[in-house]
Amino acid sequence: PSALDKWIKNHQNSGSFNVVDNLTDEEKELRKLRKENQQLKMENDILKQAALIMGRK
Repeated sequence: PSALDKWIKNHQNSGSFNVVDNLTDEEKELRKLRKENQQLKMENDILKQAALIMGRK
């Protein structure tokens, strides 16, 4: 099936051409987990820097 066929099928299922509206449950979960992972990495970096600052005092 071509990309056009996929777009038409997605539109028929969801009524939208928007990519976010046409994600599978697995793709939605993967996006959520990637976002959560990114947030946790950022928090971890902040805590590491705070530990370094507190260690200097």
